[in-house]
Amino acid sequence: MTKQENFVPILLGSDINVYGMSRSFHEAYGIVCEAYAGLQLAPTKYSKIVNVHTIPGFDKDPVFIEEMRKLGKETYNDPNTKYLLIACGDGYAELVSQHKAELSEWFICPYIDFSLLERLISKVSFYDVCEEYDLPYPKTLVITPDMLKNDRFEEALPFDFPVALKPANSVEWLSIDFEGRKKAFILDTRAEFDTIIERIYHAGYTSEMIAQDFIPGDDSNMRVLNAYVDAQHNVRMMCLGHPLLEDPSPEAVGNYVAIMPEYNDRIYQTIKRFLERIEYTGFANFDMKYDPRDKQYKLFEINLRQGRSSFFVTLNGLNLAKFVTEDRVFEEPFKRTKYGMADDETAMLWMGVPKSVFIKYARDNKDKQKALELIKKGRWGTTVFYKNDMSPMRWLLTKYSFMKYKGRFAEFFKEKEG
Repeated sequence: MTKQENFVPILLGSDINVYGMSRSFHEAYGIVCEAYAGLQLAPTKYSKIVNVHTIPGFDKDPVFIEEMRKLGKETYNDPNTKYLLIACGDGYAELVSQHKAELSEWFICPYIDFSLLERLISKVSFYDVCEEYDLPYPKTLVITPDMLKNDRFEEALPFDFPVALKPANSVEWLSIDFEGRKKAFILDTRAEFDTIIERIYHAGYTSEMIAQDFIPGDDSNMRVLNAYVDAQHNVRMMCLGHPLLEDPSPEAVGNYVAIMPEYNDRIYQTIKRFLERIEYTGFANFDMKYDPRDKQYKLFEINLRQGRSSFFVTLNGLNLAKFVTEDRVFEEPFKRTKYGMADDETAMLWMGVPKSVFIKYARDNKDKQKALELIKKGRWGTTVFYKNDMSPMRWLLTKYSFMKYKGRFAEFFKEKEG
């Protein structure tokens, strides 16, 4: 297929991840993406580079597969056009993988088979995979509902406090609510731990919870890795990011809001071998943290999609849209793996908050000083402020969304030790 022939990127969702992918496609090819979602979210509102179509209930079956069948049969049916399907959330990635055989009749689906997805998407089986492939991860206790008595876990924990606690099933987690609910928890005492466990299961959560030894240190000990693996399981791109600040608000705790590129060949080669050995395909996103106690980077999870903050990859010269398009649409043969660098002359700082928030709340260390130098030189950018997509309404909404972070940090930020 030649690059002059037609293709349409079809994105699933309407969040900042969708906007980042839309911007990547627009920067690479000058095209407008189509997106489908259950709700219209702020990051893609009033945009000229992505058309968002909202369908109530679209994020779950049976609505999802019924609507996708309809779209394939009635809308995306030109034999001279290729339709590239990109999921921008965990739930959508799971749905595409589950229905990949049927969806592939109309769409290009760069996703793994559902059997592999089930092993990787659950944090329980993911840590079993880590054991199998000798990948470092934090000391972990899996808490299952049958280990509880009246929603309480009464056994002793195999590590000291503080303890990290998070759901094994991130999709089911979105469907429950309770007092103090967060994306993940750092708990300092057994009393806090017992209270949260009881509330979680009393609210109707039915899957496992993951309790982990908390790795000391602040946000700057985190690392995030985005990769793209082609249809023949060749790793075409890897880009390591060094988060310097995370969102502290309960609904988004742990989401990165400032990332610098970093080069670490040991991490690159470890993850590259793993992805090739399991015969992965598509985008992958890994979260990890440096443990100063044994000097290892320990994996927390793999997301079977590009990360929500992954526009930092495009910002640093590795356009996400180009890798998947060259592989699946243009069918260009694999040549070599391209790695994200931390070159002092080209590195760009990605930010998802106002500069003033970063300056005030990021931990003061040499990495922050390097980031401040990048800001001073104008070598920084965001996902959502795109000069080619900035109508007055979009500018106002985006500015308002950014400024809300000042209140979030003032209310929720707590200095981490380490």
